[in-house]
Amino acid sequence: MVLAPVHGGLDVPVNRYVPSLSEPAIADLRSILVREVDCTTLHRIADGTLSPLIGPMNVDDYESVLEDACIFRNGEAFAWTIPIFLPVSAEDASQTHIGDKVVLCDNNRKPIGILTVESVYKRDMERFLRVVYRTKRTDHPGARLWLGDSRHWSLGGSLEMLPPGPDPRPFAPYIKAPRQVRELIQSRGYEQTVAFQTRNPLHRAHEYALVYGAEQLLAAHPERYTGVFLNPLVGELKSDDVPAVVRMQTYVNLVEQRVLGQGDQNETLWSRAGQSLGEQLHLVGLDMRMFYGGPSEAIMHAIYRQNLGFTHFIVGRKHADAPYDDQTPIWGDFDAQNIFHNLRGKLEIKPIPVGFAAYFAELGRVGLVEEHAGMTPVNISGTKMRETLRSGLMPDSRVMRECVAQVLIEYYRPNTPQS
Repeated sequence: MVLAPVHGGLDVPVNRYVPSLSEPAIADLRSILVREVDCTTLHRIADGTLSPLIGPMNVDDYESVLEDACIFRNGEAFAWTIPIFLPVSAEDASQTHIGDKVVLCDNNRKPIGILTVESVYKRDMERFLRVVYRTKRTDHPGARLWLGDSRHWSLGGSLEMLPPGPDPRPFAPYIKAPRQVRELIQSRGYEQTVAFQTRNPLHRAHEYALVYGAEQLLAAHPERYTGVFLNPLVGELKSDDVPAVVRMQTYVNLVEQRVLGQGDQNETLWSRAGQSLGEQLHLVGLDMRMFYGGPSEAIMHAIYRQNLGFTHFIVGRKHADAPYDDQTPIWGDFDAQNIFHNLRGKLEIKPIPVGFAAYFAELGRVGLVEEHAGMTPVNISGTKMRETLRSGLMPDSRVMRECVAQVLIEYYRPNTPQS
């Protein structure tokens, strides 16, 4: 069994959950309302997904990320590319001082935690957007996440959180914290693991990125028992992204029916190693927001997965991509892969770069485009795919599997709630 070390030089993932908050103490403290997306981020701090953070970033960590793309712990630099902060209004900031304890409340004004304040600071939004998104332009989805938010102040400090209550979402059993994922890896005895990030329903070309990554590991070390993890984000996304409840059902179908990679995997490789993709494939959801940050977010996605315990992480071309509103690209095709070669801080998880994939009639399966020059890829645009699904028609099976398409046809059906 092999686990990736926890980011930041820790022995175990951070755990900031406490069984209860002292009622007398809460009654005497000022409270601050926290939006749902920020509550989710606080829980990822508390459960260790964002280790080594023990609370929203103080001003020193915030500045280190923007200046050096890393944070410092015990004199050592660790890669970090997007600041994790708790945004508050100017009014809340003016009433909060270093050393204060404030009660954090959800939208229902229910206490969810206590923050011991170490920093109260104002963010320069122009600088933040320019550094994180690597562009001065703001006509893109990532910038809009922040430009519509008037809370330009932040509180940093040490967090104590109550454990989350029951999760009513139908896919809740698939969402796992770092300790749970690490226990799963240990119980299965995996000697190397690979995770694939996605926020979309999977075409066969998407599936192949995960298959390719797993087979790269297997080919290099066929003697190592290999865990393969489909690890989609189920946190806040853009309004035009397919909702998590719909996407998760497509993933469940692929995994439970054991069709992910079917016809496209290297059967000989798996057989010679005495291993099975179907038996070693797991679906684990990660409840974390998207930043639509391209290369910067690729590093953050890797950090999350290292804290979950995975040894390797698949990085596609145009990873976490979202173009300008005129559809021109913000980043180059390979920027999200190349950033891993120029880190200023330590990152233990190993990236596996993968290019574009497509089904090739000459092969009778999906393969990487750059490896099959001269062959004819079977392509379909996203717009055409949505038109097909909205019409209730089954897409070309060479592009998308029936068990995925059936879920999406129902989702796009007229009068189906789009949320």
